[in-house]
Amino acid sequence: MDKEDNRNDGPALTRRGFLGMATAAAATAALPRVAAAGAGIDPDVLDIAIIGAGLAGLTAARDLHRAGCESFVVLEARERVGGRTLNHDLGKGYFTEAGGQWIGPGQTAVADLARELGVGTFPTYWEGKTTFFAGDAHATVALDGGFGTDRKLTSELESMAKLVPSGAPWTSPRAAEFDAMSLGDWLSKKNIAPQDQIGWTTGSVLSGGNVPSRLSLLHWLSMINSADCIYDRLESVKDAAQGTRISGGSQILSIKMAEALGDKVRLSSPVLRVEHWHDGPVTIHTARGVIRARHVIVALSPPLCNQIAFDPPLPEKRREMQRRWPAVAPARKTAHVYKKTFWRDKGLNGWMIQAKGPILWAYDNSPEDASFGVINAFVANGHLPSDHDAAGKELARIYAEALGEEALHPVAYYDHDWGKADRWTLTCVSAIPPGFYMKYGEALHPPVGRLIWSGTETADIWAGYMDGAVRSGHKAALQALQAMNARRA
Repeated sequence: MDKEDNRNDGPALTRRGFLGMATAAAATAALPRVAAAGAGIDPDVLDIAIIGAGLAGLTAARDLHRAGCESFVVLEARERVGGRTLNHDLGKGYFTEAGGQWIGPGQTAVADLARELGVGTFPTYWEGKTTFFAGDAHATVALDGGFGTDRKLTSELESMAKLVPSGAPWTSPRAAEFDAMSLGDWLSKKNIAPQDQIGWTTGSVLSGGNVPSRLSLLHWLSMINSADCIYDRLESVKDAAQGTRISGGSQILSIKMAEALGDKVRLSSPVLRVEHWHDGPVTIHTARGVIRARHVIVALSPPLCNQIAFDPPLPEKRREMQRRWPAVAPARKTAHVYKKTFWRDKGLNGWMIQAKGPILWAYDNSPEDASFGVINAFVANGHLPSDHDAAGKELARIYAEALGEEALHPVAYYDHDWGKADRWTLTCVSAIPPGFYMKYGEALHPPVGRLIWSGTETADIWAGYMDGAVRSGHKAALQALQAMNARRA
């Protein structure tokens, strides 16, 4: 099979990939089957209600359906599915992503889901030189698909990460020590040259949601642990977590799942109040009516749960965790569309990083056939006009310094500020600060009464990623089915 055919069909099926598919198939077969309803069961009460139609909620719903459960509903506040994944439609079957978009090695849950849905994947483009901006100066550097972090320091982090379970970092034997300091505190003792700080800061902000000085070292180590304790697998593009894209844009996964579920998914139905969650049946008040269910999967980020009134109030530790969960990284992402990928002809990969300025990281997000060019960017609101057109022109001006005058003439510009798009995306990445996990981590996972918590933040590995969302959906469906069968028995 030649390279082009391989890209169209998705990644080659490796031994690990085969085992991942076999494991997923076995897990589906092992799902508890729904017990027959007994006498006295109220037909007006659903077995399960799912709050949230992102990857987690829809994966849970899909598993319920495959297990034979038809008494469920998915409630989504927005007018669309996908949660923190969203596609910009570029026309003629092409898309660019406004939210989460990549998968990589070890992220078998989302890869398996894509295969099952008939969705292909293709490599992220990284070949060529990266442009770094420092004030009015800029330089191009070949980084081979990474961000140029120091190998000696990453090795130290990898060793420490082996002691930090990704799904429950607060249980690490050194949790108190690691959670008492920030990533910045640790880096400050390593005498890092100013020019080398850029790579560390870029990685911390993009993956962790905040600068190193405000990010818990314990949390950062838990993220590295998810990547098999290989730092470059977490932070790089080549052979790493940002290495593979989804054909049709990442939102296509949620769209396809929702289409298969039909009227089980109810849009524009924000949940306002949840009553009787402790003993059930649970009463769920939405903007479009009331629903009763025996069990509820809450597939939301923890801070978003604060928009729901719970009666009786949730346990104090859970309530306090949700209230204090950091919601400081809603993110803003842009896309410039060009007639050609002209930068590739110049030996550039389209990547741009600014030490100080609006561009956190710009990168080549062109379609797999490279029939036209797309430069996406994560941008800092404080350095960029809020006006759509003015922001697009300012970014194009900066791009032109690195890529050439052609960058001044995009054929289209897209700008999505998650902090302003709607009230249901408080944060795209959970920027966990020092001290948080030791105080509140133990309240993240355990079900409360008839409530089962889901969402990428609750994943045992790859928390914060699309893969983590899918894993959390599988887990929540299993918990709900087991609870339902236990009560019926």
